[in-house]
Amino acid sequence: MHESREHLQTLTEIRSLMERSSKFISLSGLSGVSAGLVALAGAFIVYTRFRWQALLPAPYGDRITSQLYGSDRTFLVGVALVVLALALVFGVYFTIRKAHRQGLSVWNNSSRQLLRSMAVPLLAGGIFCLALLSYNLIWLTLPATLIFYGLALVSGSKHTLRDVESLGYCEIGLGLLTLFWPGYSLLAWAVGFGLLHILYGLAMYYKYERGTE
Repeated sequence: MHESREHLQTLTEIRSLMERSSKFISLSGLSGVSAGLVALAGAFIVYTRFRWQALLPAPYGDRITSQLYGSDRTFLVGVALVVLALALVFGVYFTIRKAHRQGLSVWNNSSRQLLRSMAVPLLAGGIFCLALLSYNLIWLTLPATLIFYGLALVSGSKHTLRDVESLGYCEIGLGLLTLFWPGYSLLAWAVGFGLLHILYGLAMYYKYERGTE
């Protein structure tokens, strides 16, 4: 009985070592929480700019679902870039902190594979969304960001925690649904990048990190 436990423990340690060498496991749940909070703040700022009409279903919606003036478009892109920058800063900080506590390197083969897997959907999606904005198709731009981001998560999930794949499918599904209800695009964006990130981050924190703090 004692030998069986030792064998089981040895197999567990071997599996853990293999996972560390082949997957990037230093993603922190707190990165997701911080990204979600930043996204909610950004959505609130956009909401205050466009007021209550931004959450109305089409055809009762307004500029968010139809036309954007030049200043409005610049404002929207500016908020998106600030949200992205802050989310990246917090994400990198919490990820580096977790990696140091695990005694792991942040920049290694698994992290490079993760970035390569996510780069194509993110770059293609970014260019596609910029094209939509140039044609004033804001009602397509917001769900498109959710869809391409979800595709990037699904693509990169094989190089990190598999829980990321579930988040990716949720983002894709939410983006696809929003294509048919464009009047709720801002609300869906807040849920996808805000609420889902917070829920995912908390789940990951309590599942993988809480006992190691």
